[in-house]
Amino acid sequence: MNKPIKFFDPSIKRKAKLAKKNLFLFKNIPLPAEVEISESGTCNRACSFCPRSAPGFEDKKEFIESQLFEKLCKELSEVNYQGTLRFSGFVEPLLDKNIFNLIEMARHYLKNVNIEMVTNGDVLNLKRLKKLMDSGLNTLLISVYDGKEDADRFQKLCEDAKLEEHQYVIRHRYLPQDQDFGITMSNRAGMMKNAEHQIDPLQKSLDAPCYYPHYTFFMDYNGDVLMCPHDWGKKMILGNLKNETFMQIWTTIKAKEIRYKLKTGNRNFSPCDVCDVKGTLIGKDHSEAWSKLD
Repeated sequence: MNKPIKFFDPSIKRKAKLAKKNLFLFKNIPLPAEVEISESGTCNRACSFCPRSAPGFEDKKEFIESQLFEKLCKELSEVNYQGTLRFSGFVEPLLDKNIFNLIEMARHYLKNVNIEMVTNGDVLNLKRLKKLMDSGLNTLLISVYDGKEDADRFQKLCEDAKLEEHQYVIRHRYLPQDQDFGITMSNRAGMMKNAEHQIDPLQKSLDAPCYYPHYTFFMDYNGDVLMCPHDWGKKMILGNLKNETFMQIWTTIKAKEIRYKLKTGNRNFSPCDVCDVKGTLIGKDHSEAWSKLD
């Protein structure tokens, strides 16, 4: 049994709605509802509920190469991708000085894609906010960590930029620990064991389905494609976009086997065996679409 969720992030409902809307097929193959890019190795924060707060967590000031990102965009366009492209992952996207060019590139190749970014807002100002939207960003999700006063400040910033309601989401990440800090907590596939807010890896794997690999394509800045955005330890790499195409990685036998196991509730393999995430909040339609190909 999954442990009860203390806090249910309201933005998950929005994400689930997008995933349901973004069920597109290419030659009968379900495409990911979201392509998530962790476009660097760095973040300016080490929040207590993040693996980055663990002693020894390596912060790398390395960023995705434009050529690699362009390759991804071209290959997504070749399959007429129309889902969500999200700059987020394990990092702070606005630390990348090239981020505006990356957004422009994505919009150039992917006219109908919903482009989003998750940021802590620490380096966000009115000029940068307007430039993000002018570059082609659809929605900015701002995770606020320092209290309601900051949330109000970001609300005013978005209003000053004349953003419409669908163009921004303010996420309240400053709630007390008994409300899981305002996020839907997990042990990040076992990577929270040494974090400031410690959550131990499971000793026995859950007997519960998980849909993440059915609807999510997650790429690190070096081209590694991970099975899941919760895999902070980067223990399950499906392929690398430098050497393979998007569709080769998305449809690899290894990925198909993982989807089948997780659909049936089999988590008896690393890193899923120690993970406590509730993996059925999003992606059921994609899981069922994959089942039709089994």
